[in-house]
Amino acid sequence: MFGRKKENNNKWLIVGLGNPGPEYALTRHNCGYMVIDELIKKLSDNISPDKKKFKGKYWEAKYKNDKLILLKPETYMNSSGESLQEALHWHKIPLERLIVIYDDLDIEFGTIRIRAKGSAGTHNGMKSVIEHTGSNVFPRIRVGIGGTHKHTETIKFVLTDFTKEEEPEILKTVERAAEAVLSVIDNGTEKTMSKFNG
Repeated sequence: MFGRKKENNNKWLIVGLGNPGPEYALTRHNCGYMVIDELIKKLSDNISPDKKKFKGKYWEAKYKNDKLILLKPETYMNSSGESLQEALHWHKIPLERLIVIYDDLDIEFGTIRIRAKGSAGTHNGMKSVIEHTGSNVFPRIRVGIGGTHKHTETIKFVLTDFTKEEEPEILKTVERAAEAVLSVIDNGTEKTMSKFNG
């Protein structure tokens, strides 16, 4: 269906889930985008300008011996899988070299969790990813935004901005999530889980 390039075992696709547009930039649902932004900073000496393709915005970066494709789907959250699937097919990247980053209401604010596989839970973006890839076996990094939404409707809560009090903590969490992405590439998912899931 999509044009394909020759398989390259040194490529990784790293996808941060979120919604495009300045009105969503600092909302809780955009943690995936925020981690991609942090990776762009970390890899700034070896990264291309942003490009438009795969129904999203992406960057190509060199990291040690690997080529990283950093993708922000711009399909809006609930259709994230469309963008991700196009990028996977085009670059012919196997699912074990896909890393998806997203917010999670069921995890305490300020923490991250790495898993090698699992269900989407209540996250519509991940439901779309699993639907379009046909698998739930790929590394994912979940950024905790839970703990303060008990009296707020979920949809409204995830689309609210972080408070000024929360901002320093979420920035530290986003930086830690970016470090976890690079750790998965360097050390594998299991070792990264042992290090970051404490």
